[in-house]
Amino acid sequence: MKVLWICNLPFPEAAEQLHIEASNKEGWISGMMHALFAGGATGELELNVAFPCPAECLDDTGICTGSVRIEGAEVTYYGFYEDTRHPEKYDPGLNDSLEKIFAMANADVVHCFGTEYPHAMAASMMVPNRERFLIGIQGLCTPIAKAYYADLPQKVIEARTFRDVVRKDHIKLQAEKFFRRGIYEEVALGMAHNITGRTPWDREYVLGLNPDADYYLLNENLRECFYHHQWSEKEAIPHRIFLSQGDYPLKGLHYMLTAMPGVLEKYPDATLVVAGNSLVSYKTWKDKLKISGYGKYLRSLIKKYHLQDKVTFTGKLPALEMVKNCLQSHVFVCCSTMENSSNSVGEAMLLGMPCVCADVGGLSGVISENEGILYEGHCPGKENLEGVSANLKDAILAMWEADSEAYGKRARERALKTHDREKNCKRLLEIYRDLCEKRGAV
Repeated sequence: MKVLWICNLPFPEAAEQLHIEASNKEGWISGMMHALFAGGATGELELNVAFPCPAECLDDTGICTGSVRIEGAEVTYYGFYEDTRHPEKYDPGLNDSLEKIFAMANADVVHCFGTEYPHAMAASMMVPNRERFLIGIQGLCTPIAKAYYADLPQKVIEARTFRDVVRKDHIKLQAEKFFRRGIYEEVALGMAHNITGRTPWDREYVLGLNPDADYYLLNENLRECFYHHQWSEKEAIPHRIFLSQGDYPLKGLHYMLTAMPGVLEKYPDATLVVAGNSLVSYKTWKDKLKISGYGKYLRSLIKKYHLQDKVTFTGKLPALEMVKNCLQSHVFVCCSTMENSSNSVGEAMLLGMPCVCADVGGLSGVISENEGILYEGHCPGKENLEGVSANLKDAILAMWEADSEAYGKRARERALKTHDREKNCKRLLEIYRDLCEKRGAV
């Protein structure tokens, strides 16, 4: 069975061979690849992987090819050019690139992971057999766009820094770009015959767009190291709050900063650690030129609430460092304004961490009130920064006043089932076999 994956990023082994930077994002795709072959799929599955890569990696045909060995199996990869820095712009050249790759791979099944980039629409249009084309839901751009302003004050939404003007990337434009991406996404989903998802929320959303599609439930495998560690309250730093990222409004860091005074009133030793890109650096003249409007707002909240000694930004962290920071923390917080199924929440649950999550999008399909504490988060059209922040503060305090380890234990039990590597690999192969039985043409 020959399968072609279309991914948003190069997987690490291919990135290393191409001498390009590997990303920490979408590590679960690489994890699924390794688990498939480690679980014995080598005899049944011949895997090809396509992904965007820099133009300098491509040959005269506009494609680059190579192969690597994964768990003893040979995986062929194909790189194509896409301007991933501007995913709101559709380049018709994607059609030609993907058509070439489809011809070279000659796959029985084509599986596109995610709809966030224009190549998903191009693949939907150019795939030789739509009956054997599968789209996997990750984030969904239109719901993200609708929630993007995240209860921010209007003056912050309208603000422009030097960086925002030069890069044409202020908050209003960022939301607009997600709306544009949503148009491409809806075209791709509207043409899809087969869709995988993992929450009741994404199922309802995509079948609302395309009621004729076959929807397959498929949970994700997460990064390997999160399966092998377990959180313990006695080893955590008391009242240390951990966020996996906060580098754009959707992730809701401003709610957490606004909630901190209330948390500190009850627990003066509380601290906040934020992983991922830091938007608040302001030490050098370069930092001052590069700061965004949202970053400037976050700095103003830190100053307003006297949090300079309470907030730490770690920068990007590799997987093992993420594990370390989770194990050192007293609660994991997801304060996003929109998520489908946050892999960061899944990883925290796998570790058995106590989790506090905004009840938005598909998160209630990932973690229940018995496994974490859900609070009322952002509701588009009902702006309420102080109210949402108060809900977040109350949820954190409630977790620390409850049996945190019991919450974490139940979360881990749920996550070990949801992210069961062997079971999810078997499910994926079942879906591929089902698609191979379909004989329809475009």
